[in-house]
Amino acid sequence: MDDRPDKKKPNQQKKSSSSSSSSGVSRRDFLKISGVSAAVPLVSEVSALAMADDVKELGPGKVPVTLSVNGKRLNAQLEPRVTLLDALRDKFELTGAKRVCDRGTCGACTILMDDKPVYSCSVLAIDAQGREITTIESLGEPGKLHPIQQAFVDHDAQQCGFCTPGFVMATKAFLERNPSPTLEEIKHGLGGNFCRCGTYAGMREAVMQAAKTTKGA
Repeated sequence: MDDRPDKKKPNQQKKSSSSSSSSGVSRRDFLKISGVSAAVPLVSEVSALAMADDVKELGPGKVPVTLSVNGKRLNAQLEPRVTLLDALRDKFELTGAKRVCDRGTCGACTILMDDKPVYSCSVLAIDAQGREITTIESLGEPGKLHPIQQAFVDHDAQQCGFCTPGFVMATKAFLERNPSPTLEEIKHGLGGNFCRCGTYAGMREAVMQAAKTTKGA
């Protein structure tokens, strides 16, 4: 009896060797090649976009920006990164819109763009070109308040006042969409604006009053 360990037959060894090298590519090499192949189309697409003739690069320096604000054309040299809020406040001295959260969550900077309420801290000034921008400065003036502003005064719907301009502008847009709202609709319609002082009850009553006084206006 032969006690020596079994040895693979020559043809078995040859078969095993050929199975790992028949393609000439190891498993590790295959994974590397697959990863590169998957990335090539993405890189090519990005390169094509970067080289496109119709892609215009702006900045980082200042560029000319023209805005239509409250019916007036305003011109300024601004960096492309400047927000509409900063342009209004710092360049055009329209300080009604307030910077509070600066994250597009509280609504204190609400203005109207093409009659729709937007957070001006979340819009680049350069992207607001060609749009009709309305700020609270266009609504009324001392001694001649807009009905919405007057309603906020009548119902003591403000305390610190930082959120008030945003609420007034949001209310204007809301009443244009829904001129005869219920209290529940007001609560939902102004849900994008926050009052840290908690004067929501007064605000809702003010909106109800404004809905009556602005009908047909």
